[in-house]
Amino acid sequence: MSELALEELSALAAIYCEPDACEVLAVSETHGITFRIQINVKELLDTDVLLKLLFHLPVNYPSTLPDISVNSDQLTRAQCMDVKDKLLEQAKMHLSEPMVHDLILWIQQHLKYVIKQSTTVCNEKTTLSKGTSTEDGIWMLLLHLDHMRAKAKYIKTVEKWASDLRLTGRLMFMGKIILILLQGDKSNIKVQEQ
Repeated sequence: MSELALEELSALAAIYCEPDACEVLAVSETHGITFRIQINVKELLDTDVLLKLLFHLPVNYPSTLPDISVNSDQLTRAQCMDVKDKLLEQAKMHLSEPMVHDLILWIQQHLKYVIKQSTTVCNEKTTLSKGTSTEDGIWMLLLHLDHMRAKAKYIKTVEKWASDLRLTGRLMFMGKIILILLQGDKSNIKVQEQ
């Protein structure tokens, strides 16, 4: 694991020190570092947008790009994917140097424009083009749990599994019904099904 990655994580924890702003999910010599940063982006359509950015820094980071996942209750799934794509484009410009803080600052300044562009592109796409296959790509899995004994511990475990498999999702409690909705690449969902 890169010493630069550990130093960057330490700096990020100091910068984003409010409760739940920075959470380390996994640190591994073989898989790298996974952590989540939550930021409020102001002045987007006169409302604040809470962005949850999940970063996975591989072992050879910063020589390799980080994996990024974007989630927000105020944005659509398509908008979150567009934000992720823009962040990865920016990351390519910072290859071989610590970049996470720069990426966070960039999205805070440019989120409004990314969302506006995303909405325009979404309106232009009305149907799937011929030859486009939905078989590969993003898959979804809904799991129903019978019960949960240690809720806090279970939630942390599910978050770690989802992070390790590079899945996004929701854990929903509806009375006595407990559901887990997972989204991600077909191969990662298949691993979860087994």
